[in-house]
Amino acid sequence: MSEIKNATIIKAVNVYFDGKVTSRTVILENGEKQTLGVMMPGEYTFDTTDAEIMEMMSGDLEIKLKGEDSFRKLNTPESFNIPANSSFDLKIKTITDYCCSYIKE
Repeated sequence: MSEIKNATIIKAVNVYFDGKVTSRTVILENGEKQTLGVMMPGEYTFDTTDAEIMEMMSGDLEIKLKGEDSFRKLNTPESFNIPANSSFDLKIKTITDYCCSYIKE
């Protein structure tokens, strides 16, 4: 989905990893939450509380999900699912544009 309609955007920025990862929170009309953000080159580990769908819209990057032994290249645009109470590692090689959807179970 390249467009979000009828949503509320929280102006305050979410800042992670010393400003190398930033996002804005979007609340959809049905109450679901997403974040839209940008990641600068680097290596990052993210922990999850809720299940997530990560949509990597552009960029050159690799991912390693919890329990996997090695990184694999993503071909953007590409999405992947992360279970609740988990983690994943990213190697960001170029500026990467992403959308994270939080799934309440």
